[in-house]
Amino acid sequence: MTVAVIGGGIVGRSIALSLARRGEGVTLVDAATDRSAASWGNAGHIATDQVAPLASPAMLRSAPRRLFARGGALDLPLRQLPAWLPFAVRSIAASTPARFAAGSTALGALLADAMPAWRRLATALKTPTLLREDGHYVTWPTQTLAAAGRAAWSAADTGTARYVDADEHQLDQLRAMSPRIADAIRFDGTGQIADLGALATALDHALAAARVTVVQQPATLERHSDRMAISGIAADRIVIAAGIGSRSLMAAAGHRVPLIAERGYHIRGSAERWPADLPPLVFEDRSIIVTRYADSVQVAGFVEFAHACAPPDPRKWQRLERHVVELALPIAGPFRRWTGARPTLPDYLPAIGRSTRAANLFYAFGHQHLGLTLAPVTGELVAALITGDAPVIDLAPFAVDRF
Repeated sequence: MTVAVIGGGIVGRSIALSLARRGEGVTLVDAATDRSAASWGNAGHIATDQVAPLASPAMLRSAPRRLFARGGALDLPLRQLPAWLPFAVRSIAASTPARFAAGSTALGALLADAMPAWRRLATALKTPTLLREDGHYVTWPTQTLAAAGRAAWSAADTGTARYVDADEHQLDQLRAMSPRIADAIRFDGTGQIADLGALATALDHALAAARVTVVQQPATLERHSDRMAISGIAADRIVIAAGIGSRSLMAAAGHRVPLIAERGYHIRGSAERWPADLPPLVFEDRSIIVTRYADSVQVAGFVEFAHACAPPDPRKWQRLERHVVELALPIAGPFRRWTGARPTLPDYLPAIGRSTRAANLFYAFGHQHLGLTLAPVTGELVAALITGDAPVIDLAPFAVDRF
């Protein structure tokens, strides 16, 4: 059997490698010629604690105070209204208590195997130091906010992750990074990727060693009776894992998918004064996460609903830079700026499964903020599905036909 995987991000590469390790002939089709996609600009956080889908009653209640215009991280640009309004309506409908509970159960099943799958992938890549299982911190600037934050976390489902209060030694270390930190908790069971660029390189080497053919070109899907084909590429099976580009590819097969670009921003500065062993820091009141990579420190945040190709909003980079100054973080410029599009579905669950409209078509996209976290387990699930094995979890909640 030959399989063509469309999409060279972390999800697509994980699928291609899982299939190749099962002995299948794999072609990876990727139009990108650089590492500008969301897979290579994210927070590097293995977020096993994020069991609760963002489509929730709590998120609806908090949305007004989270708006960018009021100093928050959520932006619904009026000029992008046609892009996000239909999505917003669907997301509100998906935020009922019943659908939220069902979504939490489904997402929790995926996240339960996320860290074990990352361990298996790191072993396969022969780069065990890429995966760091040191947890992460959530911090607050006042005891009042800390009390409210702890109450919220104590009521939340954090899956396999657990947290404890930061001790005095840990707080002293955190306050050396920012004197604005009054209190913090430390999560265990979460992790990070030590360097996203090194991860991409390791995946490239592993794919080459597994004899995966990489074709750098846009993929055009054509229908032939009940099957799909990629123009110029022979394949028995096709997997659509193209992130935000999956929407148009799925449309060619007859699926209408309400996928939107949920854009994030980051800045990167010098890591000279940032401890190499410090886990990611979440400044919860500012909705940002600070991650140390091999040669830089990254500050990331924002949820901006827009067309993927819309011009970036420089005010968001400016606000991130202002956060660095106001928090007195030891990160030196000049800052490198980036923006990318997280592929997001209204109920904040990914789409993983087999097409009901084309016999040879499979899909895996829409992982929103959890693309890095869920990529290895998604790769294993899709490889099992294609090769005839029963996936270890029920994929019915992730079927694209739910829309």
